[in-house]
Amino acid sequence: MSGTDPAMERTIRCKWDNGEIALGMDEAGHGRSIILLPALSSISTRREMYPLFERLSLRFHVSTVDWPGFGDRPRSRDDWSPEILSAFLNWFLTAITTPPHIVVAAGHAASYALYQAASRPAVISRLVLIAPTWRGPLPTMMGSDRPWFSRVRAAIDHPVAGPLLYRLNVSRFIVRKMAREHVYSDPGWLGGNRLAEKLAVTRTPGARYGSVRFVTGALDRVARRTAFFDLARQANVPILVVYGAQTPPKSRAEIEFLTQLPGVEINLLPRGKLAVHEEFPDAVATAIGPFLSQ
Repeated sequence: MSGTDPAMERTIRCKWDNGEIALGMDEAGHGRSIILLPALSSISTRREMYPLFERLSLRFHVSTVDWPGFGDRPRSRDDWSPEILSAFLNWFLTAITTPPHIVVAAGHAASYALYQAASRPAVISRLVLIAPTWRGPLPTMMGSDRPWFSRVRAAIDHPVAGPLLYRLNVSRFIVRKMAREHVYSDPGWLGGNRLAEKLAVTRTPGARYGSVRFVTGALDRVARRTAFFDLARQANVPILVVYGAQTPPKSRAEIEFLTQLPGVEINLLPRGKLAVHEEFPDAVATAIGPFLSQ
C-alpha cells in the first residue's frame, strides 16, 4: 500500500463457553480508529474489506477481522448464535482494539454493529452501514422464519450427509449464480482468481456450520424489521447508509425504510449490489469520506 505502513496480519484467539477459535485480523495506518466488519455469508471474509482497507488506512488506523464461524481459517463445529457473535464483537471492540471507533459494517454485520452501539454507549462514535441487511437469505425469500429451517441446519450438521449437501449448495455454479443475482453488478466480476478464492472459503474445514446458520436466519440479530429500526434509533450515534442502485429489490426496500429515521444519512450510489464496497471501493470511499472526517 503506497503511502502508508504495510498491513500487519495477526491471529487473535476468541474464547467463549464452548471453546476457542483462531481468527484472522489485519491493521494498518495511524489516526482515528476505524473498524471494518465484513458481511456474514458463505463467501465472506475480512478480505472483502481490503479495497476499503487500503484506501482508508492512508488517513486512519484501520482494522478488519473475521467473524467467528466465518473467514479463511479452519472453524470448529459449533451452534453459532447471535449471542456468540455479539459477545465476540464487544470483546474485539473493547479488549483487542481501543475505543472509541468508527465502525463500517457490511451486509448482515450492520445489525450487530447497531446492537453494539445501542447496548454499549461510547464504544462506537459513528456508524457506516453498507447495504445493510438484518434477515438471512431463506427467511427473506420465504417472508418469515419456518420450522423446517432447523431441519436444514440439522442436515448440514450431519457428519456423513452434511458435507455432501453443503458442497451441492456452494458449488461453482450456485456461487456464480447467487453472485450475479444478488452480490455483484458486473456478471463477469467474480471469475478467475476471485472465484477461486471465494470457492476456497466455502471449502475451509468447518465452513458449513456458520454458513447454514446464516442462510437459514439463525444468525439474525433481530427477528423483525421493527426491532432493526429500534436498534438504529437506540444507537444514538451518527449513521450513514450507503448502497447501490442495483441492490436486489427486497433488500433495497428494507434499506430505504431507514430513510424514515431521523439522524440517518443515505447515500445512493449509481451502481452496485450487496457487495458494492468490494466491487466499487473508490465510489464507496468517496461517499463515506466526508462522514468519517466530521
